[in-house]
Amino acid sequence: MLYYSILFYMPCSTNLVFGKLMKHWRYLCCRNIFLKCGRNVNIERKAIFGSGRNLVIGDNSGIGINCCVPGNIVIGKNVMMGPNVYILGQNHEFSRIDIPMIMQGHAKVKQTIIEDDVWIGRDVLMTPGRTIQKGTIIAGGT
Repeated sequence: MLYYSILFYMPCSTNLVFGKLMKHWRYLCCRNIFLKCGRNVNIERKAIFGSGRNLVIGDNSGIGINCCVPGNIVIGKNVMMGPNVYILGQNHEFSRIDIPMIMQGHAKVKQTIIEDDVWIGRDVLMTPGRTIQKGTIIAGGT
């Protein structure tokens, strides 16, 4: 895949020499990968999104540097995501106390929905299946 083999490693959008070009190339590539991709979307360098074929992202939104999001996430319009955000798509099963957690497998995949006008700060870790409401700010490091 062109994104993970080349564009993944290219400079970030703020790079003075190649930033705008890399932002545009990553956008063009992801527009053809994602289920739905709005306008003016910014996918930063080293963003991980699995296959991306079920990912929806709205206008003027971005996935930050070194972010990892599940491939089935819905990201609304005007969403800002700082670097190193990690959004889980699945968790370990732990409902039975008679079986070690490591042997219980994984819980069902849960979709995360980030509504419009959300700001997710740097180094945020989110558990699976959350809905982040419109206008929410999530502080960095939480």
